[in-house]
Amino acid sequence: MGHHHLALFGEAEKGEYSLPIFCHSTVELFDQLGHPPEDSLGIYFALQALLYEKQLIFFRVKEEGFSTEDYLKSFTYLRKNSKKNLKLTAFCMPGVGNKEIIEAVIPLCHLYQSILVMNEKDFYDFLH
Repeated sequence: MGHHHLALFGEAEKGEYSLPIFCHSTVELFDQLGHPPEDSLGIYFALQALLYEKQLIFFRVKEEGFSTEDYLKSFTYLRKNSKKNLKLTAFCMPGVGNKEIIEAVIPLCHLYQSILVMNEKDFYDFLH
C-alpha cells in the first residue's frame, strides 16, 4: 500500500458503494466494476488512469455528482484510514460540481497533500 494512488469516484455496474475498490489492471477494473452506465465518466477516467499505469482506488457512487451520501461515506472512510500508509496523489471526481461534495473533499486534499481533478464544466458549476 506504499504506492501512490489515484482516488476516483464514479458510477459502475458492480461493486460496493462508498468502499474502496483497488484496481491494478483493466481486467480487474472490468471484473470488479463491470460496464459503465450511460453518460458516466468514472470508468472512462479509471481506464485512462490504468493505461497510464497509475494505481487506482475506485469508489462507487449511485449517481455521479449527485449521490452526496455516497461521496461523504467514502470521504469518512478515507479520513479514518489516512494513517494506514495510503498515499493519494489525486482525487478525481468527474461530474461533480456540487458545492457540498467539493467543500467536503478539500480537507482530504490537504490531509493527503493531494490535488483535486475536475473538468472545466464541473468547475464552473461549482463556482455558480
